[in-house]
Amino acid sequence: MPVQPVLRRAPSLFAAALITSAPAWSQDGHLPEVSVRGPRDAAIGTADSASEGAAEKASFQARPKLRPGDIVEAVPGVVATQHSGDGKANQYFLRGFNLDHGTDFAVTVDGMPVNMPTHGHGQGFADLNFLIPDLVSGVRYRKGPYFVDSGDFSLAGSASLDYVSALDAPFAEVTLGKNNFRRLLTAGSRTVQDQTWLGALELEGNDGPWDTPERLRKANAVVRYSQGSPTRGLSITGMAYQSRWNSTDQIPQRLVDSGELSRFGSLNTTDGGNTRRLSLSGKWFDNGPQGNTQISAYAIDYRFDLFSDFTYFLNRPDTGDQFEQTDRRRVFGAQASHSMPNRLGNLDGILSFGAQWRGDRIGEVGLYDTIARQRTATVRNDKVSQDLVSLYGQQLVNFTDRLRGYVGLRGDLLRYSVDGREPVYGPVNSGRGRDSLASPKAGLAFTVTPAHELYLNAGVGFHSNDVRGATIQLDPQSGLPADRVPALVKGRGAEIGWRFQPDEDFTATVALWQLRLDSELVYVGDAGTTEPGRASSRRGFEATLRWKLDRRWRLEADAALSRARFRGIAPEGEGNYIDNAVERVVAAGVTYTDGPLTASLRLRYLGPRALDTLDSVRSKSTTLLNFGARYAVNRHLTLGLDVFNITGRKGNDIEYFYASCTAGEVARGDCGGGIEDRHIHPMEPRSARVSARWTF
Repeated sequence: MPVQPVLRRAPSLFAAALITSAPAWSQDGHLPEVSVRGPRDAAIGTADSASEGAAEKASFQARPKLRPGDIVEAVPGVVATQHSGDGKANQYFLRGFNLDHGTDFAVTVDGMPVNMPTHGHGQGFADLNFLIPDLVSGVRYRKGPYFVDSGDFSLAGSASLDYVSALDAPFAEVTLGKNNFRRLLTAGSRTVQDQTWLGALELEGNDGPWDTPERLRKANAVVRYSQGSPTRGLSITGMAYQSRWNSTDQIPQRLVDSGELSRFGSLNTTDGGNTRRLSLSGKWFDNGPQGNTQISAYAIDYRFDLFSDFTYFLNRPDTGDQFEQTDRRRVFGAQASHSMPNRLGNLDGILSFGAQWRGDRIGEVGLYDTIARQRTATVRNDKVSQDLVSLYGQQLVNFTDRLRGYVGLRGDLLRYSVDGREPVYGPVNSGRGRDSLASPKAGLAFTVTPAHELYLNAGVGFHSNDVRGATIQLDPQSGLPADRVPALVKGRGAEIGWRFQPDEDFTATVALWQLRLDSELVYVGDAGTTEPGRASSRRGFEATLRWKLDRRWRLEADAALSRARFRGIAPEGEGNYIDNAVERVVAAGVTYTDGPLTASLRLRYLGPRALDTLDSVRSKSTTLLNFGARYAVNRHLTLGLDVFNITGRKGNDIEYFYASCTAGEVARGDCGGGIEDRHIHPMEPRSARVSARWTF
């Protein structure tokens, strides 16, 4: 994208901002003269922190992906696993967090938020199973609460996934694999003058390695219209997704050790769920020498039903502990932003400001006791409405040719109402309220040499709590008084970093960071959800390497070390370790491209971590090695092979430590108040998938 000649020194930053922050639907360019493959990575002279960047399309598309959500592992330090069926959101780890299904890690797809507040299963639930990875043009990421346009759930980091506006050619692809995996994907686009229509359809089924077949049935569709040029345009996108599945939840390690249950067995064969997501979104942008304006809006219709059983016969020895979680909602939102070059005295700069609104109209968010997916009792059934309105502004200044910095302020106002419809405790747990938060941000960047740059960032951010916890008075399970929680929880973070970039083929970054939260969200095993807990503190070290050795070889490596602790004096019988807080992540990959062949080998190591607050029980480490290759036989046919868990390691995708009781233990009188044990969900064994893509 050319830099306008009227722009002077600071507007060079502005032009870079147009390139790196404009939506991918303007970058991918459906006009013949525009050829941009995705967002450009952060670079010296334009980056705001050491831990921001963009994964190159050639890199993340070459990676073998067991599930759609695996694509977020293109963000350095992020691990995506699964502890239930493939129709459920991934489990995410980043910066000393077990992020559960997305809390404190904000994800957007094509400008629409994925995280769901006040969700039926867990706060911030970020289900990426509606994503079609083949259409993703870029993965942009930032970490820490240092950026004014990042709001709820972004304390640890955020990832923005953008879809292409046009394809080189229409194609159809068939993928087959072990355990009855099959996938059909067909996609194409058509451009006439400056107008492009794109469509894609995906159908997928999978039984998985589980003793109870998963019977995943998924359908996915995308239709997009885009019009304009790289400087001005619009797009309208419709998406539809539906999925149903059986799930094998985590199981007690003691049963696996005794041989009573296989690693891939289940203690409740009726667990599972179904979900649906329909969306319509639109974007408009205008980029020119006087400024960069973006406006977008979206509407989402979402349904979710999940049947889970984590404690088996602990709470209800006669009937079992299965429960159903439901979510029926419509989400509406809009956002607008504008950035423009300006001057402060003799200094050039960029002024940015914007507004965001998100409204969730939740017709039902419920929790029910069930037997074999049949409801037996209502624990909670609420109708919830919540609106989050946000305003922000930021001023970036070029102090010298080598020193630049920014200051910004974000304001968020949350309004909510809860209407409890369960007849016993619903009325007393109903209510309405509001909460607000001002979040200052700041950063400095100093270019030591053309190849070295230093960064200092600090800021305040937040995550929201389930607003049902902000109005609760009595625990609906026990009837005892319950403590209310704040609707918005503040977090404070800081980071110092270094970027080494001698040329466009080599980038290395290092970051030292810390983050303090006023309230931690803690996983509760018997409910399968999270609840607010004690204040916490985290700090860590991250390093990344991106190196194009030559035209054929590309090397990537990441390492992240974290320390997470609760603050203050621990309650009696507890410690200050944060349950399941990730401590060490190492990832590396090599990609080889030569003519028609592209091959990728990926290694990911997730280190052991404390499973209780005393650090008396620790998880095992997991090491995963995957391989993927594509070979273009001719201009029409491309063959593919993906091999997952090449070494056949018997690691676990997730481990928890809590009390449970099986039917056999109840019958033998061994249960008592429950048996404390590890509960594991194994990572999938070695498997392979083959694919054939026909390009028309």
